Amino acid sequence: MKPLVVVIVGPTASGKTSLSIELAKRFDGEIVSADSMQIYKKMNIGTAKPSEEERCGIPHHMLDFLEPTEEYTLKQYLTDANACIQDILSRNKLPIMVGGTGLYVTSFLQNLTLSEESCDEEYRASLETEFDTIGGEEMLKRLAVIDPELASRLFPKDRKRILRGFEVFHNTGITQSEQNRLSMKNESPYEFLVFGLTAENRDYLYDRINRRVLNMLHDGLLDEIRGLDLKNCSKTARQAIGYRQFEPYFSGECSLNEAVERVQKESRNYAKRQLTWFRRDKNIIWHQIDRENIDNIMNSCTERIAKHKEMCYNNA
Repeated sequence: MKPLVVVIVGPTASGKTSLSIELAKRFDGEIVSADSMQIYKKMNIGTAKPSEEERCGIPHHMLDFLEPTEEYTLKQYLTDANACIQDILSRNKLPIMVGGTGLYVTSFLQNLTLSEESCDEEYRASLETEFDTIGGEEMLKRLAVIDPELASRLFPKDRKRILRGFEVFHNTGITQSEQNRLSMKNESPYEFLVFGLTAENRDYLYDRINRRVLNMLHDGLLDEIRGLDLKNCSKTARQAIGYRQFEPYFSGECSLNEAVERVQKESRNYAKRQLTWFRRDKNIIWHQIDRENIDNIMNSCTERIAKHKEMCYNNA
């Protein structure tokens, strides 16, 4: 039977980290991050990267290994995450993938295989200029003419993914949606159990997000930002919520409270997009953090993992 990989998804501030660590304790597991911002060094507080204390001695992979000035692609993530999982399995441990970057998680679940492409720097620069000129909404409308399937899944703020849709069509002559279908012909070598954390009462989740931002300030977020050279950070790193929103505060253009409210609002909007993304996957086993006791969620996940492992390995 295929080896089991447990996956935990959900919006920001839903409790994915604590659940993953407790499950790793119970099943002798190791954690593979699926967060596109926690890969960066020096960006700890604003990305809610688990501290050494919070990790409770559980090995974590795909965290804190890249300088903020460096770019990182989906192809690189899929290659690196797969190598981590293979290593974990080789030591008879349970891999637990956890994170809220939907593109990372879904691409891994679907065993997406990306080919190398030539890069047209001139075309890329023209796309960047066009996006800056007409904005995300208009660019998304234009992408819908080329690749309506992809466009229907994106939002105007998904700058990188919108531009990527144009680029793939320009470089290969086929849409990204069609390329994805062609690249998913091979089955994944893994079996998956995917747990999702959400809240039936959206205000409950939003309150957790608002309080998390305030806790980040208390923990020294402003000092962390001062230690970063945001202007020289990669385009990917600059997308992290909780950093660029404070630039107007540092330049005297707005108050600290206004900057904090901006971070809270963008974090709430990001949570909406995360939920919209993950709810398309009918295989996710959802738990309501505002309706279910955390111990009950833990025990439910534990029972499912134990049964699944038994089903997978009893006849091996």
